[in-house]
Amino acid sequence: MGIEWEWTWQVICIIVAGGFIAAFVDSVVGGGGLIAVPALLAAGLPPHLALGTNKLAGSMSSLTSTIAFFRSGHVDLRLSGKLVPLTAIGAVAGTLLLQLVPSDWLRPLMIVMLLLVTLYTFFKKDWGSVSTLRSLSRRSWLAMAVAALLLGGYDGFFGPGTGSFLIFAFLLIGLDFVKAAGNAKLLNFTSNLFSLIAFVALGSVAYGVGLLMGGAMVLGSIVGSRVAIKQGAKYVRPLFIGVSALLIARQIWVMTVG
Repeated sequence: MGIEWEWTWQVICIIVAGGFIAAFVDSVVGGGGLIAVPALLAAGLPPHLALGTNKLAGSMSSLTSTIAFFRSGHVDLRLSGKLVPLTAIGAVAGTLLLQLVPSDWLRPLMIVMLLLVTLYTFFKKDWGSVSTLRSLSRRSWLAMAVAALLLGGYDGFFGPGTGSFLIFAFLLIGLDFVKAAGNAKLLNFTSNLFSLIAFVALGSVAYGVGLLMGGAMVLGSIVGSRVAIKQGAKYVRPLFIGVSALLIARQIWVMTVG
C-alpha cells in the first residue's frame, strides 16, 4: 500500500464496525461515506487511499443492496437501467477530474442543495408514501438523464450526499421512498464501480482493507435493505431526513474546524 500499516484488533474493529453501520444506512438512503471514510482515516489510511478504498467497499455494499431491492421488485430496469451508462460516464469523468482539481469548493454548494432537499422532504409530509408514476414525459426523461450524468460525476469527484440526491430525483418523478431507494441504489452502484475502476488505474486502493470493510458492508447492506423493504416509507422517510441532516452537520463541521 506504500504506507506503514499494522493490523491490530483495534484497527480491525474500527474497519468492521464502521463498514457495517455505514452500509446499513447507505443501503437505504445513502450517506454511508459519512461513516466509512472517517473510519478508514481513523484506521490509519491517508486520504487518497481512504477515498479509493471506500469505493471498493462501497461497490460491494451497493451491489448487495441493489440485488436485494431488485429481488423484491423495487428496481425498475426500464427506468433506471437506461440511466446507468450516463452515471458510469459521469463517475469516471468525476474521478479523473478529482486528480486535477481540489473538490473542497463543492462543499458549500452541496450543503445548500442538501439543506433544500431535506427541508422540502420534511415539510411535504405525505411525499413518497405511495408511487404515483405512470409514465415519463420527454422533458422528465431529459431531466433524469442530466441528473444521472451530473450525480455520477459528483460521486466520482466529491461524493457526500449522492444517495440522497439520487433518491430525491426519483421522488420528484413520482416514485415512493422504497422504490426511489432501490432505483437510486442501482445508479449508486454504477457510480461506485466505475469510480473504483478509475481509482484502481490510479493506484489509490488498499485492497486488504477494502475487502475487509467490504465484507462487513455486505452484511450491513443485507440487514439494512431487508429492514427498509419490510418497514416501507414510514421507516425510510425519517431515516432519509436524519441522515441528510447529519451530512449537512458533518460538512459544516469540516468547513469550520478543518
